[in-house]
Amino acid sequence: MMGIPVPTTPVRTAPIGTAPIGTAPVGAVSSSAAPALLATSHGTSDPAGQRAVLALVAAVAATAPQLTVLGGYVDVQSPDVPTCLTGIAAETAGRPVVIVPLLLSAGYHVRVDLAEAAAEASQPVRVTGALGPDARLARILADRLQEIGLFPDDTVVLAAAGSTDANAVADCHSTAGQLATVLGRPVTVGFISAAEPRLADAVRAARAGAPGRVVVASYLLAPGYFAGLADGCGADAVSRPLLVDGEEPPQGLVDVIVDLYTSTARLDQALAGLPWSFSAVRSTTGGPAR
Repeated sequence: MMGIPVPTTPVRTAPIGTAPIGTAPVGAVSSSAAPALLATSHGTSDPAGQRAVLALVAAVAATAPQLTVLGGYVDVQSPDVPTCLTGIAAETAGRPVVIVPLLLSAGYHVRVDLAEAAAEASQPVRVTGALGPDARLARILADRLQEIGLFPDDTVVLAAAGSTDANAVADCHSTAGQLATVLGRPVTVGFISAAEPRLADAVRAARAGAPGRVVVASYLLAPGYFAGLADGCGADAVSRPLLVDGEEPPQGLVDVIVDLYTSTARLDQALAGLPWSFSAVRSTTGGPAR
């Protein structure tokens, strides 16, 4: 079956740095009947970013070991989404697929590229929404800021990749609002490309009225080219992306992916008149995945 990590049965390895995770209960629909989960990232040429995204896909598979979890890309890396869908169809007699975009906002890739791939597939394919905005991502952003030592008089700017899609830009502003709620202080937004204000301009504007440092919260999925640009934006400190190479992916991020898959799969089964029940495994570090 095409995809990464290319399992024909679910990956059963635990997330990096954790003990093995046990098997979750399965409800009325067997794992073989459940739609495959195709986690689709943008792709990057950065080896650290590649490893971090692979670790995220493996963590999702470990949280839901009864599901077939695969990975694909919309750009830069291979296999691409049409290749993944063709491989799944060939090896599973047309099993339905739920594509979960590993993208932080609903821009062109979600609304056009993935939608077209789903429409042209030979099997039933659904595309979920993007990962954000979601309050759990805001909490991860806050944790990353705490790692670099956030001071009471710091001014925070959210660094987003940027998009020509107005909905994606609005998603980023919503995330900034969620982060502001978590931090209890205002958060402005700067975009690395495609949208205004550009990140360096947003940092300069923040510095003009800042009593202390200007700190950037990196709203990027993984290390890569854009993360490097964020590091050079002129801020006093820049947090790490949501994913860090060599570290366990945040459980909150894994939960967002599983929730997007589950809500879409349940809807499709209900529309088809079939029962559906799914329970994620219990984390070794917290409660059950939501």
